[in-house]
Amino acid sequence: MEIEIYQVDAFTNETFKGNPAGVCITKETLSEDLMLSIAAEMAVSETAFLSLDNMNLKWFTPQAEVKLCGHGTLSATHILKEKKLFNVNDTVTFNTLSGPLTALIKPSTIELDFPAPILDFNITPSTELLASLGIEATHVIAYGIFDSKIFIEVDDEEIVLNLAPNFDRLTKIDGRGVLITAPTQHDDLDFISRFFAPWVGVNEDPVTGSAHCALTLYWSEKLNKVKLNGYQASARGGYVSTELLPNGRIKLIGSAITTIKGTMQLPNI
Repeated sequence: MEIEIYQVDAFTNETFKGNPAGVCITKETLSEDLMLSIAAEMAVSETAFLSLDNMNLKWFTPQAEVKLCGHGTLSATHILKEKKLFNVNDTVTFNTLSGPLTALIKPSTIELDFPAPILDFNITPSTELLASLGIEATHVIAYGIFDSKIFIEVDDEEIVLNLAPNFDRLTKIDGRGVLITAPTQHDDLDFISRFFAPWVGVNEDPVTGSAHCALTLYWSEKLNKVKLNGYQASARGGYVSTELLPNGRIKLIGSAITTIKGTMQLPNI
């Protein structure tokens, strides 16, 4: 059995920047075990699996399935455009664990329509988590949770830029992911962030679309703006433009570039 496989750098116009995603598009849905094995073989933060017969879109890290993945959705849409299965100004609708998601194909960007998460700041900060991240409690402005992931705002972007978490220590704490953000002095940006998820096999995610849904909600209220520009300050780095829509959903805008096209040889199943 052979399947086409791609690697795409998402939320960037440059090769080797942004967030790399695997993309696997098949006529019918693959088994969960096979998707997990392919994701482990691709060894990027997420691999997107799209079955054309029902437009089901799934995302797997090398260790687990996730409910929502922005850069995986962007990458899958980018490949659909490259393969001319959809064209500029077409809207693609995917069926996912997070409900129907749409992607509008523009000439140089793709606009994703995502659900807004629920942000809850009525939780007690974990001193062990902060210590494992290397963040002093005195620098924490906000501490909350969204989609089982921790959301932290700190008071200085240099703290975000210089974070060096102890991942071994983090994995000994119950968790799913942790997002750290701060305001920025850059005129063309509204906030910066980083996202860590060693619990699902991704120590640091280069650019996280789903996290930018939470970031959009948070910074839109704090800055009194509906259109925002964020930078995820990982080693690869990536830019995400976002918008809080009138219906409460989130628009994520980004570009992508294909870096690898190939055929994966699979055992007969």
